[in-house]
Amino acid sequence: MSTVDRLRAAGCVFAEEEAALLEEAAASAEHLEQLVTQRVEGLPLEHVVGWAEFCGRRITITKGVFVPRHRTELLVDLATDLNPELVVDLCCGSGAIGAVLQHRLPKATVYAADIDPAAVACARKNLTNVFEGDLFDALPQDIRGHIDVVVANVPYVPTDDIRFMPPEARDFEARVALNGGPDGLDVLRRVAAQAAHWLKPGGHLMSETSSRQAHGALAAFTDAGLNARVVTSEDATAIVGSPPK
Repeated sequence: MSTVDRLRAAGCVFAEEEAALLEEAAASAEHLEQLVTQRVEGLPLEHVVGWAEFCGRRITITKGVFVPRHRTELLVDLATDLNPELVVDLCCGSGAIGAVLQHRLPKATVYAADIDPAAVACARKNLTNVFEGDLFDALPQDIRGHIDVVVANVPYVPTDDIRFMPPEARDFEARVALNGGPDGLDVLRRVAAQAAHWLKPGGHLMSETSSRQAHGALAAFTDAGLNARVVTSEDATAIVGSPPK
């Protein structure tokens, strides 16, 4: 059975494209067999080949780390449009957001942070200035009050909904990168509550959410004293807020 046929039999919708990527990543016929077996067994393609395409760039991805979704590119575009000098990629996972922003804004200083040691190790393969810890506590204190933009792609899946996620995410990505608490907004509320202390005057906090959670996410921002709005694209929803001037 060919690689394409094996992938198709395993339920891979884009079997031809995946086969080409696996063949590209393989160092030998034996290595290709290992990669195909991993994919057939359900390991996300990005974990198998070691990278994900995000905003037109290849981002290194290691096993167990959250795979960046294309819907998150909305946050990158919003942050880019603000042309910030100091950016923080909070709950950074692989550091995909920070890495793309560093490429787009070469004069900017980019920091990233995550609570998951595996994510931090992965992010350090994609950009510098990556810190391990719980939200803003991970960051250097000397940037407090000086940040232009915080991009916080926080976990926002309600705890009871994780079981309904595709197996590739549910079984192979770290639970801490998915679990947003009972209504999916626990981490977002914590970020919003602290943001004003870290942003400079006129700074912005932005976070991804789902369309059905947009009202609650907006409330999390406004309850924290931020002036906030909902921004949508064809397939993504984000909340953008700033402290009052």
